[in-house]
Amino acid sequence: MNSPDITHDRFLDGAVTVVQPVEGYRAGMDAVLLAASLGARAGESIAEAGCGAGAALFCAAHRLAGCSLTGFERQPGALALAQLGIAANGLEQRVTLVAHDVGERLAELENRFDQSFSNPPFFEPGAVRPPSPGRQAAYLAETPLKAWILFLHHITRPGGRITMIHRAAVLGDLLELLGPRTGEIEILPVRPAPGAAAGRVLVRARKGLRRGPVTLYDGLTLHDVAGGPGTSRAADALRGGALEWK
Repeated sequence: MNSPDITHDRFLDGAVTVVQPVEGYRAGMDAVLLAASLGARAGESIAEAGCGAGAALFCAAHRLAGCSLTGFERQPGALALAQLGIAANGLEQRVTLVAHDVGERLAELENRFDQSFSNPPFFEPGAVRPPSPGRQAAYLAETPLKAWILFLHHITRPGGRITMIHRAAVLGDLLELLGPRTGEIEILPVRPAPGAAAGRVLVRARKGLRRGPVTLYDGLTLHDVAGGPGTSRAADALRGGALEWK
């Protein structure tokens, strides 16, 4: 489908196509890093909460070729683009889309998936200058962070992993919400250059395990120097390689 309102963007060195709006939210590095941070055995079922146009979902499907994936999304426009992306990537047999609001935790979804992941909206309404209408759903957290975590926890089977990427500034909130519900919490800071403060954190945990020590890793550095070329570790993840947490 060709339209002046959308673009067909290539991710993972051209291996994955994402159909995105010209105006509005456009996925980028966060989606790729989130997908790169996932690990799974063949046959596992994995769900994304708030999949948008499908960037992280499709990158994860490409990497985890033996798994089935489901994307939950409440915005009809994003779902329509994600459906185009499924066809563009030939993922009809392994990727399913569901129109759903993460604020609703239906009984039939409880403990349904082996793993779940998400890149929730980052900012509280009123905390930043209002984005353009096409970006509001992706950037403004109209649904509280707690609702996202409760949804991920609800749909994940006991012992299954929950993985998120978010602003480093809300790490305390993430730990407060995940702590009573999960164990084996791991944190991977993502910083732009050596010595710089982390702008993002990847956080993962296992549902239902007893609370224990939180593991904070050294982190991922995106560039050898500020504004310079990407590090080999970051470049490998952006090409479709696995992002090691240690």
